[in-house]
Amino acid sequence: MTEREKMILGKIYDPADGELAVRRRYAHKLCNAYNALDEDDPERENILAELLPHRNGAYLQGPVYFDYGDNTYFGKGCYANFCLTILDCAEVKIGDNVFIGCGVSIVTPVHPLLPAERAMYKRSDGIATDREYAKPIVIGDDCWLASNVTVCGGVTIGNGSVIGAGSVVTRDIPSGVFAAGNPCRVIRKLTDKDSVYVKPHLFDND
Repeated sequence: MTEREKMILGKIYDPADGELAVRRRYAHKLCNAYNALDEDDPERENILAELLPHRNGAYLQGPVYFDYGDNTYFGKGCYANFCLTILDCAEVKIGDNVFIGCGVSIVTPVHPLLPAERAMYKRSDGIATDREYAKPIVIGDDCWLASNVTVCGGVTIGNGSVIGAGSVVTRDIPSGVFAAGNPCRVIRKLTDKDSVYVKPHLFDND
């Protein structure tokens, strides 16, 4: 089994593996190139095609930061504001029509809790590395992650849910709810009373 296969399967893997290091460095170069361009530069599309083969037309304002890129899957109609970070050592699956606020981090890597297991060490070839594993993340259709949300590895967020600004999501969130906090917890279910049209003054001109 390759180190990449171990990584995707959530097993302990060697992040200094040659195949992984090459793809990670390439992804970082693509991110840097994308971030250096104006948002109306057509070259941005070509860069994203290389970085995110499963982008499905998602619009990413930039700057963006991905560890691999090819382990992230976007649905249709997705939008991400400034400073999206996705550490996709495990697969990240984002549904259709997901809105992502500025400064959101979606992070799959996990490090051992015990210092002796987390410490750097040298392989037999002298290369320094550590022990890591990763847990996949699933974000359902029609979700909104507000500004500065962090989604941790192993989490699933159900369809249509809203995650409040600054939340740290460490456990699954069901569908159709507003959840917020650190750690993030369900505040209440979303209902028709949450419609902006229930409060027509929001659209008044006076």
